This record gives sequence, structure tokens and C-alpha cells, in this order.
Amino acid sequence: MPEVRFGVLGPVTAWRGPEPVGLGDGKRRQVLGLLLLHANHRVERDQIIDCVWGGQPARSAVNLVQKYVGDVRRSLDLADGTLLTVGTGYLLRVTPEQLDSAQFATGLAHARERKSGGDLVTARQRLADAMALWRGPAFSGIDTPAADTERARLDEYRFGALEDMAELDLLRGEHALAVPELSRLATEHPYRERVRELLMIALYRSGRQADALAVYQDIRRLLADELGANPGHGLQRVHAQILRADPALHLTTTAAEQRPISQLPADIPDFTGRTEPLGRLLGLLTEGRVAVIVGAPGSGKSTLAVHASYQARERFPDGQLYLDLAGTSEVPRDPAMLLAELLRALGVTDAVMPAGLHERAALYRSRLADRRMLVLLDDAAGAQQVRPLLPSSGGCAVVVTSRHRLADLTGADHLELDVLPPEDARQLLARVVGAERVEREADSADAIVRLCGYLPLAIRITGARLASRQAWTLQVLRDRLADESQRLRELRVGDLDVRANFELSLRLLPEPAARAFRLLGLLGPETLPAWVVEPLLGGHDVEDVLDVLVDANLVRLVATDRVGQPRYRLHDLLRAYAAEEAERYPVQERRAAVERVLAAWLALAEQARDLFYPSLFQQTPGRSPRWSPSYTVVDPVAWFDAERGTLLRAMQLAADWELDEPAWELAVAAVPYYDHRSLYQDWNRSHQIALDATRATGNAHGEAALLLCLGQVHIYLDEEEKAIRALNRCLELYRGIGDRWGEALALANLSTVRRVLAEHDQALRDATGSLELLAAVGHRHAEAQLRAAVGVMLFERGHDDDAKAMIEDGLRIARGLGDRHREAVILRVLSKCHDVTTALRCLTQALSIFNEINDERCAAYTEQRIGGMYADLGDRGRAESALARAAEVFRLNGDHRNEAECRQQLGELAARLGDTGAARRDLGLALGLWQALGQSDQIAATEAALSSLG
Repeated sequence: MPEVRFGVLGPVTAWRGPEPVGLGDGKRRQVLGLLLLHANHRVERDQIIDCVWGGQPARSAVNLVQKYVGDVRRSLDLADGTLLTVGTGYLLRVTPEQLDSAQFATGLAHARERKSGGDLVTARQRLADAMALWRGPAFSGIDTPAADTERARLDEYRFGALEDMAELDLLRGEHALAVPELSRLATEHPYRERVRELLMIALYRSGRQADALAVYQDIRRLLADELGANPGHGLQRVHAQILRADPALHLTTTAAEQRPISQLPADIPDFTGRTEPLGRLLGLLTEGRVAVIVGAPGSGKSTLAVHASYQARERFPDGQLYLDLAGTSEVPRDPAMLLAELLRALGVTDAVMPAGLHERAALYRSRLADRRMLVLLDDAAGAQQVRPLLPSSGGCAVVVTSRHRLADLTGADHLELDVLPPEDARQLLARVVGAERVEREADSADAIVRLCGYLPLAIRITGARLASRQAWTLQVLRDRLADESQRLRELRVGDLDVRANFELSLRLLPEPAARAFRLLGLLGPETLPAWVVEPLLGGHDVEDVLDVLVDANLVRLVATDRVGQPRYRLHDLLRAYAAEEAERYPVQERRAAVERVLAAWLALAEQARDLFYPSLFQQTPGRSPRWSPSYTVVDPVAWFDAERGTLLRAMQLAADWELDEPAWELAVAAVPYYDHRSLYQDWNRSHQIALDATRATGNAHGEAALLLCLGQVHIYLDEEEKAIRALNRCLELYRGIGDRWGEALALANLSTVRRVLAEHDQALRDATGSLELLAAVGHRHAEAQLRAAVGVMLFERGHDDDAKAMIEDGLRIARGLGDRHREAVILRVLSKCHDVTTALRCLTQALSIFNEINDERCAAYTEQRIGGMYADLGDRGRAESALARAAEVFRLNGDHRNEAECRQQLGELAARLGDTGAARRDLGLALGLWQALGQSDQIAATEAALSSLG
């Protein structure tokens, strides 16, 4: 069956193959449009309601949204996993090939590539094909701020494409063809100056000089009357060129006869990749802009600048000027001396050379006023050095390279240069070493470019070393690079040296920034939030330090996370260099810096933990210091989501420095989050790291705390034997150190696993013992939970009155504490002790609380029980609704046992009601899950149920 394609460049629509898909009424189309607007991201139900009903939602809006999403799923006949229910929202998975806006963007990119390569015919055809995708205003009928923003963005690209088509017509000599379209565009968008420039050129080339000048007078009056402004440099330049009948306006030029200046360094014959920045840079040069290429040391800034300058030479027939500004040297070159060098190239002799900076700059601008020249300024120290070297003429363009972002260079466009993509990095290595050699050892080649951090300079150095050592295999160099402590020594050949390149940048930093850079090398490869610098330095103006490092391209600002924290990262080789540089500090200083960072992580992790509902895993604190940064956690789940990988790295960092206390306290502080998100792998990994650290130092308290939490995750993963071993050892350790609180929690968890194993008498003894200890130590939250657990076990033994009293005591304690989560859990437990009507009332109250506090998994457990009760009552609609929602949550959280139970219940209900097809489907899903879990009894029961269907 052909894949579904989606259209947003006009009214929202969909096709399967060439045939449109019927989407029904407008609200369904709005729902699909909103999902496409946020393709591959979750859209909350409230967002859909706001979009469809505005400020006046229908009373049944939630149910209608579910219905509309279901209608969209059915009408499009989407494959499984394409349109997902995720929490309280929905996510539509779409590939770029399925979405016309993505295809439009791809068409523009391909057209620009063709244009850069000189294939003007294909470039125009690609643009025409891209424009043919438009059917009207983008996202028609979707009225949200996000849709308005996206519509404006796409419209800007659409209009830019129309301008590009007209420019290509002019470049191909089709000026007569371009005039009508440019006239229409100028009428529809009277303030677009580029359209007017192109129209003036097209009219002039068509022999209509007077009309071309009239276009200029018209825009000049319009800008003056409406905005009080003058035409831009581009329009003024074209106007002046028309007045003097400049030959440059024609397709052919006499530039070759004018002995153009050509000072560019040699082009790089093996230039590789950089398609996007190269295309963008060429576009800026075409527009006569000042382009600043910024990047880390060794990222290939100069290589890109020189290569682009050669590509753009034909657009600058009067020549190309080049200067090395020596910005990374101890004494960057003086702008006055640089201007003298430029003026000599332009024919000014020393006899008439002005003495002062300003006079030289004025003469320089005057000399370039009527010329079309490209100026390449390499290795700039800052905007102050560059500013006097800029031409005033719109006919010239400037490329600047710098390790610093020149934010105060007004009007400049910055191109941030990152490392190479892996495929381009491998291709660069192959061009230096030889393709056959790289193909012969493909795995080693991939490893080498990865160990070089995909940094062009490092790859060129490794390639040069291999090229001069033909007897080496690539594996030899791979092995030598694998040792991070020796890697920078290997990245040196001739006068190329990665470390020396880095040292140039570090030498220019003020001391606090240099110290922060060195110490950041100790923290590993994870992205880091800004506040980390504060404890790392022991208190400092974090923003100033990071601004210096980012501007120097030694630290990269990579993203802003979901809680609004900017996140920073050191390139792998820069991190290795920083760690080497940190060795200059005594080990006590480095250890103290690491301890402060870990203390800050722990303070924030506990701050986030305490914003969750009270946890049964919270234990007697350890001895780790806390260091409170200026940052404050507001949304605990979002914060833990953002720091998930960083916290694991912090635990490993603590273990590496033999800091067992912060290692185990960090691991335990993250447990409420791991529990909330069902992140059992992270839970296991974090606790194993910390467990190794505590056992290495004989830390009984830390080991017991970790084993308690590991026992719980073993229970979740149906690993009962592992749970018993961990919890028995935990109990032994807590008794050994006299921690009654910990002892009580260990007994409570042992009771849980004993119940799973049907060892009911021992389970009751453990739970009762735990309850007595909890009451004695005053852990009221856990006491409430244990009263409910003991009550259930009493109820199962037929002690109904005692059971209800015990559970209701727990409920009363939870409500008195304001512990909403515990209240809901106990309500769910209490439902087991009542008739159907009362039980459903308890479960509905519990579900309402779980939804209110956004506990998705506990809500699923509750819905599973509600669905089971409705199944027993034969109410298929309510049973299926609840069980299907619960099964989906269990599936997303990796809880295969409960997912299987839901599917089993759904299948058995369908079988009882005679719906054989649905019964086969759900029982088949349940069987697959039971088989994956190795549950022989359930496998046999499910196979028997399927056989009974015939």
C-alpha cells in the first residue's frame, strides 16, 4: 500500500499515492493540522482543544478530541506506531519525505547547491518544482500563534524562492521573461528591495532604461513617505550603475581586461563537505554582505573562507584582497598597518600614503567605491581590528574568520562552524590517505575520525601521518589514538599541531575563564548547565566566564533544555586538552572542585526529589556536603529529564574520585524520578555504579540504602530471587548499624516480594514488623502505606472488619499529612474490601488524584482494576476503554506483565461476548508477552483460551 503523504502548503490534506484521503469535517482537519504543525513532537490535549474550539470548548471536548484523533487514524489507515497516544497528548510520526513543507525546503537546498555549482538550468527547475507544491497559504484553517509563526516563516522562504527564480532568469539572460513576474512581485510586496533591484536590472537589460530608473524613483518616494527612510545600498548601487551605463550590469564584463587583483591563498584541493555553510556563505557574498566565520580552533574556518572565495571569484571581477590579521598571536596586527598593505595593493604608493588610521580608512573606502571586490580577512582578533577594513560599497563583500564571535560588528552575518558530520569526516580522511586504504580498514577509519572528534585539523594531521607512513595499518594509529591521555601527542605532524592550535586560544583568556576551561575538562563529555561553573570555581560571575569561553569557541552553547537552562559542551579534543591543562593544579584543588560540583548536584537533586510526592525510598541521609548554587528547581520531572544523563555521569565521576558518599546519595535521590518514569535501566545502572563505590570503602550505610532501592527495581522487573537476596543483605546491614528506619523499609519491601511469591504468612510477619518499626521512628507516610498493605493481607485471610479498620487508619493518616499520592494508593487498596459500587467509587477517586498529580503509571494500575471490574460486569465499552488506556501506558513504560494482564482481560471479555476476532487479537498479544516473560502458567492458560475459540 502506498505511503501516506501530508500537505500543509495550503489547506491541510493527505494523499495515499496520487489519491486524496477524505478527512471529514473541519475539526478533524484542524486536529491533523495541529499534529503536523508539531510533527514528531507531543501535542497536549489542551493545545488541540484551544485550536479546535478557541476560548469556548465544548463540554465534551476531551472525549471529542479522542474521537477526532481516532477518526484521523482510521481515515488515514496509519501503520502502528505512527499516531501515538503519549500521556495526555498525541504524537504523529512523519518522515521528511511525507511532508510537502519538508520537500519544499529540500528543493530550495538542492537548487542553491546547483546554483553554487554553476548549473543554473537545473537550479531553476528545482525551484519551479518546489513552488509547484504550494496550493495556498500554509496551514490554512489552523489559527494558533505557532501556526502563524510557521506560516510567516514558510511564506518568507516561498517569496525568497520566487526572488531566486527571477535572479536565475537574469543570470541565464532571460531578462524579458523575468520582467512580468518581477513587476507582479513588486506590486504585491512594494517594500521588498531585492525585487526592485532585480526588476531594475531586467528592465535595463531589456533596453528600458527609463522604466528601470522609474522603479527606483517609485521605491525612493514610497520609503521616504511611509517610513522616512532611504533605499538600501543595493538599490542605490544599481541606480548609480544604470546612470553611468556600468558594463557590470550586462551578462558579459570586461573585468578580465582590468588586471584584477588576486591575493587569495591557494585553494584546498581536497576540500570536503560543508555543503550548508558553503551555500550560505556564497549566498551572503552574492548579496555583498560581511560574513564572519566563527568556530573552534581547527574547525576549518580559513579553509572554508578560501574555498568559498574561489567559488565566488567571478562575481567580483575587480579582484580579491587577502590579509592575515594574526588575531591569535600575542600581538594582533595594527589596523593602520593593515590598511597600508591594502592601499598598496590598490595602487597607492608610500609617497602619498596618509599617516593616520582614519585617513587611510577613508581613502581605502574611496578606492573600493566603484569596484566589485572580495576582501578576505583571516584570523581576526575582534571587531575593533576589522571595522576600519570594511568597504562601504555594496559592490564588495567581506569574509572574516575568527575564533571569537564578533557580536559588536554591526551588520555582519555570523556562520557558526561545527565539526564535520561523520560521513564527511571519513571522506576527508580518504582524500588525504587514499580511498582504497580507508575502504580496506573501514572500521578503523571510522574509529580514527571519531577519536579525532570529527575536527578537520585533527583529521588532516592523522591523514598526513598515515600518508607518510605507508607501512602503518590504520589499526596502528587507531590504537595510538585510543589512549585519551596521549591523544594530543599523536595529533601532530610537521608544523600542524592540535595542542599548539588550542594553546593560542587559551593564552588569550582572562584567568577565571582559563581556570574554568581547565576544570571543565574534569567533568566528562556530557552537556552541562551554566550553573556548574559556579561550584567549579567556588563562586564566580558564571555568565561572564561562560560568555568569554563561548566567544572564544572553547566551549560550545549547544541547546536550551526543556527547563530553560542553556547547555554547554567541550569538543572531545578540547576536553582532553582541558583535562591535561588541569594537571597544573594540585590534586587537592582538583578534588575540591569536583567535590563542590557533586555537592551542588546533590543539593539540586534533593531539591527536585522533595517536589515529588513523599517517597517511601527516602532514607536516613548520608554525610555528603551540600553546596547550593544560585539555580532553583521548579519543575522536578522536567529538571530530571534534562539532567538524566548528566546525573549518571556525576555518579561515575564520584566513583572515579572514590567519593562514595555523594555517589550513593545522588543515586538514591534520583529514585523517585526513576520510579515516576519507570527508568529501570538507569535505576539499575546508577545503583551499580554507587554500589561498587560503597563496597570498595566498606560503607555499610550507603550499601544498605542502595540495596533497598535495587530490591524495589528487581520487584518491578519480576526478578523475585534477586530482590530477596538484595533485601536480605540490606536488612542485615541496617540491623548491623542500628538504623531502624532503614530496617523497617527493608522489611516492607520483603513483604511485597513474599506476597508475589505467595508466601503469605511470612509476608504478613514482615509487614507487621515493618509497621511496628515505622510507628516507633515516626515515618508517618510509610506507616500509612504499610497499614494499607497489612489491611489487604488481613482481608485475604477473611478478617474483614480488622482489614477495613487498618486500611482506613492508613487513609486517615495520609489525608492528615496531605499526602495525595498515598491517599490515592490507599483508596485503590480499599476498593478490594468493598462491594462493586463502593469499590468503583474508591477507584474513581484514586484515578482523579493520580491524574491530578500526573502519575501516569499509578493511574494505569487504577484503570486496569476499573477495567477488570467493568469486564466482570459485562460492560464492554467501559472495560475496553480503561484496559486499553492502561495497556498503552504499560507498553510505553516497559511493564510487560501488566500489559499482558490487560490484553488477557480484553481477550477473555471479547470471547465471552462472542467477538472471536477481537478475542484472537488481544489473546494473541497477551500470549506473545507471556512468552517473552517466560510465564509458563499464563502461556498455557492463554493458549487454551485461544484453542477454545476454534
